[in-house]
Amino acid sequence: MSILDVLIGPVTSIIDKVIPDKEARAKAKLALIELEGTQELRQIEARLSAIVAEANSADPWTSRARPSFLYVMYAMILWALPIGVLSLFRPDAAGAIASAMTAYLRGLPDELYALFGTGYLGYTAARQWGKIKGVEA
Repeated sequence: MSILDVLIGPVTSIIDKVIPDKEARAKAKLALIELEGTQELRQIEARLSAIVAEANSADPWTSRARPSFLYVMYAMILWALPIGVLSLFRPDAAGAIASAMTAYLRGLPDELYALFGTGYLGYTAARQWGKIKGVEA
């Protein structure tokens, strides 16, 4: 099963919902089918297969890199809960912590946020593709 087989179903259903005009909808589906043999599709398949290969790697440093990064991001988000409780008792301390964290996060380069988004989406796409192909549970 190729990536196109995996993607065509969801994309065509989105096209059906988003494009009300039947003729425009047919043109969009035709353009999607024409994409099948193009170099662009081969590049997408190569990228996704590299992500899947990395996720299925036996090397624990390689296969757990993306999930570990996500766990760090989740921990940062969950850190808001104890700060919220602290703000009940020491609003000045909670405000100082929030200001320091905001200054730190604004100091990070935009490329790091782009890397996070790419990693997050790449990981979830690779997991979904692996499940569809029957490689992952």
